[in-house]
Amino acid sequence: MTREILVLGGGGQVGTELQRRSWGEGVVIHAPTRDALDITDEAAVARAIAERPFAAVINTAAYTAVDKAESDVAAAWRLNALSAAYLAAETAKAGIPLVHVSTDYVFDGSGKGAYATDAPVHPVSVYGASKAAGEMAVRTGNPRHAVVRTAWVVSPHRANFVKTMLRLAGERDRLTVVDDQRGCPTSAGDLAAALVAIALRLAADRDAPAGTYHCVNAGATTWYDFARAIMAGAAARGARAVPVEPIPSTAFKTPVTRPANSELSTETLTAAFGLTPRPWQEALDDILDQLIGPAANQA
Repeated sequence: MTREILVLGGGGQVGTELQRRSWGEGVVIHAPTRDALDITDEAAVARAIAERPFAAVINTAAYTAVDKAESDVAAAWRLNALSAAYLAAETAKAGIPLVHVSTDYVFDGSGKGAYATDAPVHPVSVYGASKAAGEMAVRTGNPRHAVVRTAWVVSPHRANFVKTMLRLAGERDRLTVVDDQRGCPTSAGDLAAALVAIALRLAADRDAPAGTYHCVNAGATTWYDFARAIMAGAAARGARAVPVEPIPSTAFKTPVTRPANSELSTETLTAAFGLTPRPWQEALDDILDQLIGPAANQA
């Protein structure tokens, strides 16, 4: 029996990894480009969902330019909130489960410790508010849903913190990185593996648990210490590495204040789906292996 899965946002880090995963026998992935399917177009979404008997839909598409969203409000809300509402309505109509990726930015970052999935949301940016609205649209629009929040996503693909640090190390003699923002680095590949498991479970079992989950790699760190780990990993692989110096967030001005605390608890993910993310350090090693090659002691 063939099961067809619709992946939206296939050109991003997570969407790329979803297309690289082994889904198992009989699973066919459809990942239309943005030009082929504009999910901000309600009629286009309706046609796409009605076109095939999809077993599940995974939405990784998002407006993620956090600073630009502050001046591009309508575009951020169209992609992050309205498109989620369209997808929820059409998948519910067709009886299809919807897996929707969200973000730590739905929280303001003032909490202590790791945020539980049921912690009150309090976004303080256009990006965060639009993603929180998208979550609500999915929850209220389709009872067979999984909202999966993540944070600090990195991979060998597209632009991300790991690739930026490696590039800057090739251009500068030292790096300065903020040391007062704490969170959980997340491998796009590990997140994709979790999304596969969740989507297939929801597709196979109408009684599978719907709800909100957090998926990040285990452990928390600061951007500064994350950068130091990247440099150490680069050096171990024979690549250029430079010193990293800590700076406060106040020294790095941006239109949006980043959450001071982005730690997310994955307890409900483990309880509902039996998924226990591995430490972020192991995930980083895998990414560096792909970008640079194995470390000297692994060659």
